[in-house]
Amino acid sequence: MKSAKINAEIKEYCKILRLNGIEAHFEDAEQEASDYEDYLHRLLTSEFRNAEERAKQNRIRAAKFPYKRYLEDLELDCLPEGMRKRLPALATLDFVRNGQNLILTGNPGTGKTHTAIGLGIKACEQGYKVLYTTVPYLVTELKECTNAKKLKSYERRF
Repeated sequence: MKSAKINAEIKEYCKILRLNGIEAHFEDAEQEASDYEDYLHRLLTSEFRNAEERAKQNRIRAAKFPYKRYLEDLELDCLPEGMRKRLPALATLDFVRNGQNLILTGNPGTGKTHTAIGLGIKACEQGYKVLYTTVPYLVTELKECTNAKKLKSYERRF
């Protein structure tokens, strides 16, 4: 059993090295592990899962969604019939893998924004980089690109 001083040092090193998964689980992993390889495997697995979760949260934050809405929260009864029929196919994100665009149109209050954000968050969770924007904001941004270098930089974001 490690001393309290060694455990404190391990936690400090983990903070410095930003190994949050290991920091949170090294004591539990030690008790549950059958040998050194199992212990190392448990530590690395927890660090990997922690890094994946951080990356997912960073992608969601970088997407600049106005708020978080998930596909599971959509009230299917309130959606137009066409969207209700297409939603299962859209939820597979095949259109992203195939490089297809998706344009949602319709009257106010028909679930376009909620659907777009839900699909965007699902894409972030599956490892895709997403940028949420609206047409008016996009037009304003493009108008404000005063030189070719800034425009090229903005273009690369897409």
